[in-house]
Amino acid sequence: MKLSSGTVARVIVFLAVATAAGFGTTDAAKIHRHRWDVRYEFKSPDCYKKLTITINGKSPGPTILAQQGDTVIVEVTNSLGTENLAVHWHGIRQIGSPWSDGTEGVTQCPVVPGDTFTYRFVVDRPGTYMYHAHYGMQREAGLYGSILVSLPDGEVEPFAYDYDRSIILNDWYHKSTYEQAAGLSSVNFVWVGEPQSLLIHGRGRFNCSTVTTDQSVCNVTSPECLPYFFTAVPGKVYRLRIGSLTALSALSFQIEGHNMTVVEADGHYVEPFEVSNLFIYSGETYSVLVKADQDPSRNYWMTTSIVSRNSTTPPALAILNYYPNHPRRSPPTSPPVGPAWNDVEPRVEQSRAVKAHQGYIHTPPPKPDRTIVMLNTQNRINGRIRWSVNNVSLDFPTTPYLISMRENIKGVFDPKPTPDTLLGYNNYDIYSVANNTNATAASSIYRLKFNSTVDVILQNANTMTKNNSETHPWHLHGHDFWVLGYGIGKFDPEQDPKKYNLVNPIMKNTAPLHPHGWTALRFVANNPGVWAFHCHIESHFFMGMLTAFEEGIEKVGKLPSEIMGCGRTRGHSRP
Repeated sequence: MKLSSGTVARVIVFLAVATAAGFGTTDAAKIHRHRWDVRYEFKSPDCYKKLTITINGKSPGPTILAQQGDTVIVEVTNSLGTENLAVHWHGIRQIGSPWSDGTEGVTQCPVVPGDTFTYRFVVDRPGTYMYHAHYGMQREAGLYGSILVSLPDGEVEPFAYDYDRSIILNDWYHKSTYEQAAGLSSVNFVWVGEPQSLLIHGRGRFNCSTVTTDQSVCNVTSPECLPYFFTAVPGKVYRLRIGSLTALSALSFQIEGHNMTVVEADGHYVEPFEVSNLFIYSGETYSVLVKADQDPSRNYWMTTSIVSRNSTTPPALAILNYYPNHPRRSPPTSPPVGPAWNDVEPRVEQSRAVKAHQGYIHTPPPKPDRTIVMLNTQNRINGRIRWSVNNVSLDFPTTPYLISMRENIKGVFDPKPTPDTLLGYNNYDIYSVANNTNATAASSIYRLKFNSTVDVILQNANTMTKNNSETHPWHLHGHDFWVLGYGIGKFDPEQDPKKYNLVNPIMKNTAPLHPHGWTALRFVANNPGVWAFHCHIESHFFMGMLTAFEEGIEKVGKLPSEIMGCGRTRGHSRP
């Protein structure tokens, strides 16, 4: 059988990346084993040297490559010295393995320094996913990477391309997560502020001339902060897998002189549509097709910039290198300017444009069994600023929910359910600074009937600052949800459900909640376990902007002993 040049090229690229990632290259390899040593090292991703969490010496960490249906085993050794650790496999549903979700306080006890924890899970569908730390605020310290799952042999995607590339976008702070966490949890509140840099696949550029103290910590000639680039052969089509793991920032990504065709979102095929810039929120992944059809005598800028915040952080720059130009040759033009930070309408339009690809539509159930309206508010609780859902800010129990519920350990979390709707919601003014004096911090969560259909209406409101409402990307563990609709203003439970897209809604695991707006989601509670649902902004999550869903806990298999060791699980033995 003769392969096309495009197929041969994809095979060569896949084998090259697989070899670099430590994968075997035989067709029979269906179990992928990784051994990771996680430790702090000094790195200069934006030319400024700081302690960074690395995996086997690298940040971003190694890319995990697998085929649909394969098993991935990752042995993670915590060599951080003084910090616990947990790793979440973002977008992997963990069907049959909820204890490997990697969510400290929800599905496991953290991995203590010196210990090794083994994550085992099946990648049950193809697509673009990520992994990252899920303990404290460690994600923004550098522990993150990509998971790329390919189709089974003989199956093809509903779009064609010649080469496959992936990048992760990130924002970067120079302060440690300890300093940030101390400021956020203090009565004398200290906000984390805007990031110092943006990174394109672990590389950015900080203005070292602004360092007035120890100038040796910032070196613009460091090879670690040379711009990221990928080389394009003129005339070829590239699948660019773009993921965002920002700690705070919503982003716009653009490639000078090139449009992008969106074809995948969070592992689901998208009815293709073209954009000049891609809006992407923390926790989201997209695949876009880019054709190298411009003047081949020069290189082109790739840039990412912050939207939804009036940020002082400069854009990040990378290079689309047209072969055979030198990859470090700067483009002859100025980088493209991103969209206005406060222009909400085009961001909402893109959100609404993401629909399921014809032929790959998973039709949602026609109506829900339960509707939960989650009002997102910022409150002051016991003198501290917190984020809340229906005026409840979550405090993790010291014993993870999955263990206490499955092992029937009593008295470790608040059994009082979180309300499905805020009392007095009908009269709540989302455009004003609310008093919310009845807001509380609690460890209560939602308990769902197994196999029931659940609607979640995320409703944004004003913060404690006048005329301000922030963008919140919400991520659900253990599931994909249908995105039924977006709206600006207050959700109308009588009229707005009539506008839901029940024909071809996209399924995702992360979706944005726009300023002073609402987002309607639907999912089926059919994955036994306890699953976190939270804002993917690191500081908002740390300040309590999350909840969890329990479903079918009695159907969860025998828990591995290695997820225990904290709270009431110390010394716990099964009958």
